[in-house]
Amino acid sequence: MTDPRIDGAADTLTGNTQSGLGRMTGDAKLQFDGKFNEVKGQARDAYGRVIDGLDGLVAKAPAQYQDNARRGLDFARRKPLLTTGIVAGLAVLISGMGRRR
Repeated sequence: MTDPRIDGAADTLTGNTQSGLGRMTGDAKLQFDGKFNEVKGQARDAYGRVIDGLDGLVAKAPAQYQDNARRGLDFARRKPLLTTGIVAGLAVLISGMGRRR
């Protein structure tokens, strides 16, 4: 289990606790913060699972591509928000290519 997955599990647990306390006390802000932390934790966990899966794929890649793939994964680990933005932008571009005008 990698750091993003551990952080994600911790955020999810914190969010569950906050949400429960918010429901018990009737505090809507605490309940909202709890739900936000739950979603944030689930997103971090999903990101960690993707990075772990890509790590396995790098090991299976041809030797000539492994160095570049490892550098790309290191970049993704250091800058997760930028990486997510790049991937989302590419997804929008690719989906736009499939449409007819």
